[in-house]
Amino acid sequence: MAVREASHAGSWYSGNGRQLAAQLDQWLSQVPETSIIPGVDSLPLAGARVVISPHAGYAYSGPCAAWAYKCLDLSKAKRIFILHPSHHHHLSTAALPVVDAYETPLSNTPLPLDHETIDELSTLSAVVQGRTVKFTTMSQPVDEAEHSAEMQLPYIHRLLQKLYPDKSESSYPPLVPIMVGGTNPATEAALGRMLAPYIADEGNAFVISSDFCHWGSRFGYTYYLPDAPSPALSPMTLPNGVRGESTTAKESVNEDVHKMPTLGLGQNLGSRTQVSKGGPQIFESIAHADRACMCAIATGQHSEFLRVLKETGNTVCGRHPIGVFMAGLEEVERLEREKGGDPADRRRFRFVRYERSSDAETVRDSSVSYVSAFAVL
Repeated sequence: MAVREASHAGSWYSGNGRQLAAQLDQWLSQVPETSIIPGVDSLPLAGARVVISPHAGYAYSGPCAAWAYKCLDLSKAKRIFILHPSHHHHLSTAALPVVDAYETPLSNTPLPLDHETIDELSTLSAVVQGRTVKFTTMSQPVDEAEHSAEMQLPYIHRLLQKLYPDKSESSYPPLVPIMVGGTNPATEAALGRMLAPYIADEGNAFVISSDFCHWGSRFGYTYYLPDAPSPALSPMTLPNGVRGESTTAKESVNEDVHKMPTLGLGQNLGSRTQVSKGGPQIFESIAHADRACMCAIATGQHSEFLRVLKETGNTVCGRHPIGVFMAGLEEVERLEREKGGDPADRRRFRFVRYERSSDAETVRDSSVSYVSAFAVL
């Protein structure tokens, strides 16, 4: 049996299973249950079978990711899809794994993959703009070099251990990892249509792996919005896309940030650029660009997300897996309307946590943003 090694254990996160489990449990316990969503006394919320979770080293994004996983409902999951980006391997479509299982430090038995579903996906294709779009494969070395799926595995494993304390890993809901490359909008839409039947199936859970803004000269992104709110909007007031309901103890505000006409009128800061003393701090500009992307995602419209990304250039590294899922969800809702149904807005993403690795104040600084979100499908 070919097993993907936990290649980032011991560096990006603890390779000691007991220590790792304790760390994950601590972060999960620190997520409040009674204030994250009004009227909800316990988490996860029934039917919350998709989350967006960050994938940096756990020292940076582990606590933020706990907010997503606290909201993830795996009680009915028959399989778990992991949609993640490719940081090193050039890919214009999406790739499926060739290994049989994924290792984590939490047990000696690896997490199984759903080979039946993976085989099904490998047979799908669509013709887009005269080009055939289909799933390809990623080799084991490519799989092991990529961190964005691996960083989700310990949390998934730990949730399953808690949900099924008397079962072995071999009987857990199997994984369907999908690496999404540098896809164009048409390819994202095509992949989304292929995944739509799986998104509609209540037996499928989804984890979308993504960090948000990578700001700084080392990332090649120094975009600055001079009209960003100052002081920055509280990270405790996040867009949720559901009629202005709050997702925290405080009221959710500014859900239309993505519509601001000035998002594309910012400037790229040079190495000697001085930010005006009367203007917002750089980290406030970053928060504004991130909020615009969150608001766009919360609309449920793939095109809105693409537009905001184009206007701001925001370096959301999981933009392609997010885009594929959004396109798939739109296809699910289109088919539902064709049958006379009303999709309403219950499937919209609710953002429950926003953090940054640091607060950038000068052009010499850098930071990476992290979000956690969920949707009830």
